Formats: sequence, C-alpha cells, structure tokens
Amino acid sequence: MAPLALAGPLLPLAACAPVPAAAQRGLLPDFADLAERVQPAVVNIAVTSEQRVEVPPELRGTPFERYFRDRQRGRRQETVGAGSGFVIDPGGFIVTNNHVVGNASRVVVALQDGSELTARVVGTDELTDLALLKVEPRGPMTAVPWGSSAAARVGSWVLAAGNPFGLGGTVTAGIISARGREIGAGPFDDFIQTDAAINPGNSGGPLFNAAGEVIGINTAIYSPSGASAGIGFATPSDLARPVIEQLRRDGRVERGWLGVSVQDVVPENGQGRRGVLIAGIERNSPAGRAGLRQGDIVVAINGDRVETSRALVRTVAAVPPGQTLRLTVLREGRERELPVQVGRRPGAG
Repeated sequence: MAPLALAGPLLPLAACAPVPAAAQRGLLPDFADLAERVQPAVVNIAVTSEQRVEVPPELRGTPFERYFRDRQRGRRQETVGAGSGFVIDPGGFIVTNNHVVGNASRVVVALQDGSELTARVVGTDELTDLALLKVEPRGPMTAVPWGSSAAARVGSWVLAAGNPFGLGGTVTAGIISARGREIGAGPFDDFIQTDAAINPGNSGGPLFNAAGEVIGINTAIYSPSGASAGIGFATPSDLARPVIEQLRRDGRVERGWLGVSVQDVVPENGQGRRGVLIAGIERNSPAGRAGLRQGDIVVAINGDRVETSRALVRTVAAVPPGQTLRLTVLREGRERELPVQVGRRPGAG
C-alpha cells in the first residue's frame, strides 16, 4: 500500500468535533434515487467478431511463413469484447461507442434483469466514435432522456454508469473536471472531462447530470495503469445527439468536405490576422473546382470569422453536401470571396 500523504498537521482526535448527520447529508448529494431510476436503461454489450489469422511476427520472412499461410487459409479467429450502452427509446434504440461494436459479427445486449437480446447495428460514425443499435424488446424498455452538455458547468455533479471490467451494472459519481478537452482522437474532439471513475468496459455508457439526463457518452480514459486515474472523457451530448438522430434516420452520417489540408495561422507578436492556411488541395476536390489555391488564408465562412483549422473542419462538416459556402480568403494581401459547393466526405456511408 502506498504511504499516506498528509494535507496538513495532525490534530488530536478530541479536537475534531463530530459533524452532525444532518450537516453531513447537506455536504454531499445522495445518488440512490437517481441510480435506481436510470440503471434499468443502462445495458451491457457483448460483441463477437471474426478476424483473419495473422502470421506471427517471428515467422514472417522465414521458410515457415508460407507453410503457416497454407495451413490457416480460410480460417478465422473469433474475438470477444464488451462495453456499455443506454436506451434512448422504449422501442429498443441503444447508443454506444463505435469502438465497442467495431466490425462485430454478433452483438448481444444484456439488460439489468439479466435478460439478453440480439442487437442489430443501425449505423456507426467513426469520427465521433458513436454507434446506434436496435433490439426487438418484448415490451417497452426503460429509456433515458438527452440533456444539454452546454448547460453543464465545471464542478457540477455527474453519475457515470456502465459495465467496468465485466462486473455488471455499476455507477460511479464525481464532478465535471473540465470541458472542451482535445485528446487527439480526431477533428471533433470536444470532450467532457470527469473524475467519476471510468474503467475498461465503461465505454459507451452514459454520463448523467443530477436530473438524470444524459450529457455525455463515456469514451476514453487517461490511465498509465489501465485502470481509472480520475481522468475520464465523455463525448458531449450536444455533439452526439444530432449524429445519433442522423444514424437513426439514414443509417449513416454525411458530412461536408472541401478536399483541403489546413493549418492554423498565428500572427507573430500579435501582428496580423488569425486564420486558416490552405496547405494543400486534393485533385478534383470542391475546393479546387472553386478556385481555392494553396497558400490562401481563410478568415471567414459566410461572413463569420474562423480562426482555427478545427473550427473550419467542424463548420464545413456540419454543412450538407451540395450546399454552397462563401469563403473569405486572404490572397496576396487582398481579401476576396469564393463560393464553394460543399462535397461529400469520402468514405461516408
């Protein structure tokens, strides 16, 4: 056991007056009613996927590699994984992480009462790491409502629910430690950070506010040991909800695309304007057809200032393919406006 660190000088026990029970109840919230209400909507997800058997590294490049390939031709190995999810509709729609279901050949949802249902993957979105499942329940399922992640404040109490380490339904409590965290997961990084214990198996589970509304989907942890270190990350509901609604409606997410590589422009010594440098343009891309050039600096979209590449990517991605954006660019020291018809992001659908 690690040695205890003292936060201050030791005081004699007699000097520490007992705190009345009523005062103790006022210091910390009681999550019992909340947990009882929301837990029936939290599910465990077991997945099975088939993968081709890979050649062991020690056999690659040796005379045994061909022999191994001949023996394993046509064979596949099964991998099993587990995660969490939550019901958003009594008819059986369930939200989880994309990395929980992956390329699963079979998905089974286990409810709090121990019953199991086979699930169908309605759609997935790799960029936000979200997935929507559908089961056929025997009757209406307990569902939980979405809440507004924008209304959540740093320091607010939250409750995380899921299936850590395969133990079964579990809840942990904590606070929102930070908002808007970028952890290198992708262009849509905007995570809620919480110190509520999140461990392997919690992925895809809900993060509730004190009203029992889902304000995040537990997605990642920072952990040198693989266990909770008090730093967990959840995809905010305001980002997740429209993605889930589009998956439910269309089975896929379509995002706008310009076909450019970009980087931030930060003025030196505070001189000049912030913007987004067009570092490269793909051939036959919407940007190329619109006359955008390498070296242009985008400073506004539809008249609204844009100062970071992340903001540009998110703005364009939110525009349905086929619509036109008005880009304000700096070229050779002069401003000009270019209309660009947004294309469909490659790989969508």
